[in-house]
Amino acid sequence: MKELAGDGVPVTVTCRVLKLARQPYYRWLDRPVTDAEFEQASRANALFDAHREDPEFGYRFLADEARSVGSGMSDRTAWRICRDNRWWSVFGKKRGRTKKAGPPVHDDLVRRDFTTDGPNRLWLTDITEHGTSEGKLYLCAIKDVFSKRIVGYSIDARMKSRLAVAALDNAVARRDNVAGCILHSDRGSQGGFNRSSQHLVIMEVLDGSSTASSRSRDSSG
Repeated sequence: MKELAGDGVPVTVTCRVLKLARQPYYRWLDRPVTDAEFEQASRANALFDAHREDPEFGYRFLADEARSVGSGMSDRTAWRICRDNRWWSVFGKKRGRTKKAGPPVHDDLVRRDFTTDGPNRLWLTDITEHGTSEGKLYLCAIKDVFSKRIVGYSIDARMKSRLAVAALDNAVARRDNVAGCILHSDRGSQGGFNRSSQHLVIMEVLDGSSTASSRSRDSSG
């Protein structure tokens, strides 16, 4: 209709031929983007920005990130937008009733035996989420099995890989003689931590300083 009007065909004639009312057309011409469409686009932009920064996050975490920057929406709405744009976690995979879990990436060094005869030989780690009046906080703590004490931790408002790395660095900096120490955690279900904290870490001492020399994902589940 707009093109026809540009070619000189009166809007009244076009509406009469197409059996359309003129008022809706003029309203659209005055405001081609509705409030609902603008809000939908703003939500999609916020989700896309979060997905681009953290491609390992699923739609729930993307929704949390979007809400944190003022783009309010429900998890269901976030899922629908992510589905329509195919913004899935890079760790997402299809699941089926007959599909079995794949083989472990590396050997299980702990084998469910959570005992040790000395300090700094076996550490356990996990991540917990805590709600506060200012939003969510994530705590990654490392516990020495022998002393049953927390030897390292980190807190962050974002559950990213740096959360686990910071906790491990904190533990290594506070403890002496960590050569051969095993850091144990389950495989985890949070995307970014399948490649960071949810693994075994063998510690060695090189030139008198503690470093993480090799990492392998735990197969204990």
